[in-house]
Amino acid sequence: MEGDWRLRGQENYLMGKKLYFIRFQKHSEEWNHEHCDFCWAKFSDFEGDLHEGYCTGPDNKGSEYWICPECYNDFKDRFGWKLSK
Repeated sequence: MEGDWRLRGQENYLMGKKLYFIRFQKHSEEWNHEHCDFCWAKFSDFEGDLHEGYCTGPDNKGSEYWICPECYNDFKDRFGWKLSK
């Protein structure tokens, strides 16, 4: 994992965080998607995009970080994430 292109200092704000597995909901017509904080995969309601993933906030209000399932699996041990319900 060292040298992985997806790692850009996220340990400064995502280390040991509690994560929630939730469905994406758009915030407004203008703010209709989010991106994985590691690989930039797109979360939205649009066909072909991810519709659910791991998020630092259960309320989906736009102040959280999103992580796709693949990056979650790749980095969960390294970052010590705790999955919440």
